[in-house]
Amino acid sequence: MSKTRVEVLRVLLPAPAGQPEQERVLDAVAVEEPLEIRVAGPDGAASRVAVTMRTPGHDDELAVGFLRGEGLIEARDDLAAEGEVTQRAAADPDQVVTVRLARRFDTSLLQRNFYATSSCGVCGKAALDFIEVAAAPLAPGPVVAAATLLGLPAALRLAQATFASTGGLHATGRFDVDGDLLCAREDVGRHNAMDKVIGRALLDDALPLATSVLVVSGRASFELVQKAAVAGAPILCAVSAPSSLAVRLAERVGLTLVGFLRDGRFNIYSHPARIAL
Repeated sequence: MSKTRVEVLRVLLPAPAGQPEQERVLDAVAVEEPLEIRVAGPDGAASRVAVTMRTPGHDDELAVGFLRGEGLIEARDDLAAEGEVTQRAAADPDQVVTVRLARRFDTSLLQRNFYATSSCGVCGKAALDFIEVAAAPLAPGPVVAAATLLGLPAALRLAQATFASTGGLHATGRFDVDGDLLCAREDVGRHNAMDKVIGRALLDDALPLATSVLVVSGRASFELVQKAAVAGAPILCAVSAPSSLAVRLAERVGLTLVGFLRDGRFNIYSHPARIAL
């Protein structure tokens, strides 16, 4: 369930001399619930990896995409056979998902702290050093027409059904170089929406995303650039601003970073050769 309804007191402001009108109505809000991600090898022993606050839906994609972004898995071959990739905990099926691997899972990988989002104050140099190891430098190309980029935010917005009714979700869209939408996912967490798109691609054995353009509905933070780079996506576009660390990382890994993609304009912050102007 991606949305629910709650009772609110709606205030309507009339003419300056009048009193505000009030009415109690039901309003749609985005659902936010915790999801615990676990990993299990062929022996069935599961290890807890992380807990994330997310919008329920496409949880298998979210879990797989998260593991790929953290360098814990590489490709579809790392996962168990079709139909056995994820399992739900019998005691708490809505809040615990286990990703089953085709190989033994090295639990020593969990001894490090997953380098964190901007709210956690992680050292910028340490984060950049980690990504340089986890993400191979991106190859040149492809080239996308500027006019194609300009149409992507509107195409993504059309796929944001829950945002249209709640106004409370972020989105990530994966497009081909001609501007056709291949996958779109929504979530209360911008990083979760990205993980869901990347997880879908991994389950479809479509990584790396060497010919894809990723578009996010908000700002371009460090972790979104990181996830795009690890997935092999050469172009990341945001309708809002990037952070300074996001720009540094994009420059370092060879990713084309576009910001403020809206209203017929955009800024290119790194590697502009992939955009045909």
